[in-house]
Amino acid sequence: MSRILPFQSELRPALPTVIGNVDYQRFEKELKRMDEVLSLSGVEGQFVESCVANWLESLEEGQEPSARDCREYQKHSRRALRCNVLHRVLGESFRGMSRRLAECALFQWFCGVDQLGVVEVPSKSQLQRYTQWVKPEQLDELIGGLLQSSTRTDIESGENALKLVHQIELDTVWLDTTCVKANIHFPVDWRLLGDATRTLMKATALIRRHGLKHRMEEPGVFISRMNKLCMEMTHCRRKEDSKKERKRVLRKMKKMVKMVRDHALRHRDLLEAKWEETDWSRGHVEQVMGGIDKILLKLPEAMKQAHERIIGGRQVKNEEKILSLYEEDVHVIVRGKAGAEVEFGNTLLIAEQAQGLVVDWKLYEESAPADCNQLKRSLERMEQRIGKGTIKAVGGDRGFDSQANRELLKEKEMFNGLCPKKVSELKKLQKESRFGEMAKRRAQTEGRLGILKNCFFGNPMRSKGIESRKAAVGWSVFAHNLWVLARLERVEENQSEEQAQAA
Repeated sequence: MSRILPFQSELRPALPTVIGNVDYQRFEKELKRMDEVLSLSGVEGQFVESCVANWLESLEEGQEPSARDCREYQKHSRRALRCNVLHRVLGESFRGMSRRLAECALFQWFCGVDQLGVVEVPSKSQLQRYTQWVKPEQLDELIGGLLQSSTRTDIESGENALKLVHQIELDTVWLDTTCVKANIHFPVDWRLLGDATRTLMKATALIRRHGLKHRMEEPGVFISRMNKLCMEMTHCRRKEDSKKERKRVLRKMKKMVKMVRDHALRHRDLLEAKWEETDWSRGHVEQVMGGIDKILLKLPEAMKQAHERIIGGRQVKNEEKILSLYEEDVHVIVRGKAGAEVEFGNTLLIAEQAQGLVVDWKLYEESAPADCNQLKRSLERMEQRIGKGTIKAVGGDRGFDSQANRELLKEKEMFNGLCPKKVSELKKLQKESRFGEMAKRRAQTEGRLGILKNCFFGNPMRSKGIESRKAAVGWSVFAHNLWVLARLERVEENQSEEQAQAA
């Protein structure tokens, strides 16, 4: 039984006709097509229904929401879907997205916030809450529903459900991996001391602005002094006795950080004892104290790491390094590529089909296994998402090749388009037409990764915490697939072109 409550839509103004800008007209056409795909595929209704069902299950026993509450939750669920899609397509920050929603009638129409009279757009905080509206697992179902609808055929008309001219091909997929960079500083030893100083002093300044003060210089003075030391450390390598100079500057930085730590701890304890004298809620107080505690907990290890690297001259193992005071789940990823020997972040696996739709993705929280060990689980996820027996061929670079994978593809009766590691075997296979075509097409997967990272994820991705990054990847993949479908040729467009040529 559907949990969606019918309600009368608000009166919405007509979109203005804009001429003179081809780029705007093209983008308007894409957004209207994306709106149509959301409607024809049915994923929007399924998403809203799933959100309402999860919300009702989360309510306490005996708590009965009113019809008005249900309608409000439905409205926000629909807005969450559309705002997240537009946010990823535009590549804006939350603040910039909120401002552009207020400025543009087209964006208001797409997100469903347009109405006669006063227009109330989501704030930057509300947009951020929308990104966490559902769990990443529900986003997997949403993307799977969109993929399945793209291949569905209308029984009566025999046409594609999304009115596409060409059928979506899910029989051949190409896999590749990349690093989703985290927003951290490099190098990651003495830079951590600068990050700690800035965060602790900003929190201290916030507490002092609300009337709770200990005797100290202004917090901004400590930030300024640490910035000068960071610049001095940067220029040390240009001096003759660079190692000695780096040790001297680091000792100053450690002394400064200890003073900062003591001031922040005193203000933190003062806030805990006298928080009722401020205009903050207890939740706000817990958030400020939690931010301070998080830095203070990691600071001793960060100071030790900087000491080991610069003064002790000893290397720290990758698995023991603190790469960021704010991100716990990022790793050192050795890429071995020109300009990117080492990257900091999380490994991402994607699989795309011929038209560019992403059919599988996996953002690894822990250190990712070798590419060849990721193929089996990826195939299992794709078979679960788009149906068993759908995939007939798999392509990928040399990292995915292994004896176990060759046997796996043979067992599943899938064509092996993985580039072998032996150069002699690769040259031999390239003479075969099917393998040669798949190997040539594989280069486009690199471009797909670039589109996702630079246009949808943000490079670096600014979402903090592994759960937030997983949600960002899920929303980005959904928005990307919707954008790809919107750019494919429609039946009506093809028919109009044929009529024009006949005339």
